[in-house]
Amino acid sequence: MTRLLTMFAVLAAALASIPASARVETIMVYSASIDGNLEGNDATRKVHVVLPDGYDRDPDARYPVVYFLHGYTATADRYLDILAPQEALASVEGAGMIVVIPDSYTKRGGSFYASGPTVGNFEAFIADELVAAIDGQFRTIADRASRGIAGHSMGGYGALRIGMKHADTFSSIYPMAPCCTQPRTARDGDAKYETMDPDTLTAEQFFDFGYFAYAAAFSPNPDKPPYFLDLGTDGGQPVTLTEARWAANAPAAMIAQYSANLKSLEAIAMDVGDQDFLLEEVKAMHRQLENFGVEHEFMLFGGDHNNRVRERFRSKLLPFFAKHLDSEAK
Repeated sequence: MTRLLTMFAVLAAALASIPASARVETIMVYSASIDGNLEGNDATRKVHVVLPDGYDRDPDARYPVVYFLHGYTATADRYLDILAPQEALASVEGAGMIVVIPDSYTKRGGSFYASGPTVGNFEAFIADELVAAIDGQFRTIADRASRGIAGHSMGGYGALRIGMKHADTFSSIYPMAPCCTQPRTARDGDAKYETMDPDTLTAEQFFDFGYFAYAAAFSPNPDKPPYFLDLGTDGGQPVTLTEARWAANAPAAMIAQYSANLKSLEAIAMDVGDQDFLLEEVKAMHRQLENFGVEHEFMLFGGDHNNRVRERFRSKLLPFFAKHLDSEAK
């Protein structure tokens, strides 16, 4: 008996010494909001769901959820690799949460989490359908106070856009180096796009590829096949209406309309690297939030647009949500 007890003690000690680990479930979620889009983007989207250590051991436990939106020309698969969320959840104290990474890649490289007929309504997919699907399939704390949204680059834009428009769904937001925060106007050289076929471009032609993705997201036009979008110029001259539509989707211009929503959030954090090509744009967004009295944490770190995403996800983003999301079901 003594020997048996000793063996059990040794086994227990060995199991206790195994590092905590999270696991990933990959599901497919159909979106009626995306279905029927003019680009032909798939309405059934891949979603990675990262479950924290302990999820399988305690069938009664429920968890807060962080929705993380990926960047332009990337995919959910790519950001699962970039973030390494399984290891991060295991290493960050208090990070007992579910992390959801949905795929929003489109024909033009990314949805910008917009809501038009050309790319499909990815905003509604994230804010409504995906949240409902995750709450229905996993043991979440299905409450605004236990739900956060974050993202990097285009995904940071999406976190700002969706967070401020759907403050009844999410309580805390963390855009990492968000793109597209300031209104874009037609620029010198944009006339070249009038004679360019976007179907010949690839993701390696990042800014040209991105121009058409931006237009598809923010200036869709169902009456203009085959691309179903309005450009920023016509005959080399700026199109005022297109510029206005682009501006209407810029978070800097949206603050005034949604300032009450922003102020209702539990917490907002935003960061950018001191070598990031988006540095001045994100700093301007920080000042604009200040001007409207929206409390937020702004972090400037040493780095560029991509080189510290994994480290900041682990050291800043997860602790931010661990602090601000309710971990107890009401």
